[in-house]
Parts: sequence; structure tokens; C-alpha cells
Amino acid sequence: MTTVNQEEIQKFSKLAEEWWDVSGKFKPLHMFNPVRIEYILEKTSGHFDRKDKTLPLKGLKFLDIGCGGGLMSEPMCRLGADVTGIDASMKNIKIAETHSKENNLKINYLNTSPEKLKESEKFDVILNLEIVEHVENVDLYFKSCAKLLKKNGLMFTATLNRTFTSFIKAIIGAEYVLRWLPIGTHDWNKFLKPREIEEVIKNLNFSVKEVKGLEFNPFTQKWKRSNDLSVNYIITSYKN
Repeated sequence: MTTVNQEEIQKFSKLAEEWWDVSGKFKPLHMFNPVRIEYILEKTSGHFDRKDKTLPLKGLKFLDIGCGGGLMSEPMCRLGADVTGIDASMKNIKIAETHSKENNLKINYLNTSPEKLKESEKFDVILNLEIVEHVENVDLYFKSCAKLLKKNGLMFTATLNRTFTSFIKAIIGAEYVLRWLPIGTHDWNKFLKPREIEEVIKNLNFSVKEVKGLEFNPFTQKWKRSNDLSVNYIITSYKN
């Protein structure tokens, strides 16, 4: 059994050279990053009662699954976290390794998937950011996360809701009209409703802390938190 979908891996491997081009194919993620970083930092600092403003994540072990070129691994490392980034695409990992070395950041990048990691390796925080809609076996994916997370550890799961609104905005709008993303980046049928994820993780002994929407403002060209879960949302949960 595997969580790796080879078609998805090939799709992102072809784009690997563009991860750090802020005007390239991953421009939407670069625009998305500030609100994601702010949210994860706030929730993690609160959960683990961190007071250090300079390195608020110091000493915390992070696992960034589907890390791509390292767009979230690097800021977490800069904030003090001990980061392991994993991706099933070797091309992505090579890009991530090169970029982190150029910036003198010590990040442990591995070309693997969560079910293959040793269970003896436990993390304080797991990041599932824009990844679950691309995996092959969602149940196995979250089971693997549960095994890798420490008790009371945090898990952030950001993905797309399966709604009519998300089909219009994330598929038709983002891929066909605005051309933010290459056509075929997402399969709407793989989008998950928040309650579907909540049911899976609650059966794995997780408690949900918060479910928050993330919304793009076309006038300011910025993302913000929202109570609207119809397109992008993030679930913050912890392991009991």
C-alpha cells in the first residue's frame, strides 16, 4: 500500500525548476505563504506556550509532507524549527536541498512518503499543506501521520473543499481563466470536505482545535483568514 500517486508526482516533477520563481507556475503558493506562515506560527506558539519572539519554534521538530521545493520548510527553519521535509519527487527534493544550502539553512530533506518513515521518528508538528488532494490513499496517509506525531503534537491540514464554489474558483477560475495554475493541476473529485477529514482523524485519536477558511481578496491581491470554508480551508488538530 502506498500514498504515492505517480501521475501526480510526474506532474509536479515537470515543474520542479520553477519552485522558487515568484512569477512562475508556483506564484499562487508564494502569494499564499504569508497567511499560512502567520497562522501556523500563531497556533503553534499558543499550543506549545512559546514566548520567544525571535525563534518561537526553537526545539520543535517539524515534518513537512509534500514539501515541494521547500516553500514552507524554509520559513519554519528560519523561525527555529528542526525541519524534515519529505517529497515523493526526487526532482523536488534536489531543488529544495540546493535552495536551502544556498541560504545556509539546515533542513533534512528526504525523497520518501510518510508511510515509509520509521515510526521511531516522532514529530511535534506535521504540515499537510495542499497535499492530501494529491495522495493516493487518504486513510493510509493519515494513519501514517498519526504514527509519526508525538502525543499532544499538532497537525495542520490545508486543502480544498469539494463544493460547486471550489469547482468554479479553483478549477475553472484558477486553471482556465486566470491561468494561475497549469490546467489539470487539480482533480475536483479528489477534494475533501472538512467533515470527511475530521471523521478520519477523529478515528485516529485526534481532536480538532479549529477549522478556518482561507480566502483570496482580488483587490488587495492577498490571502486572509475567513469563516468561509467553501474553497480553501485549514484544519488544526492535535493527537490525544
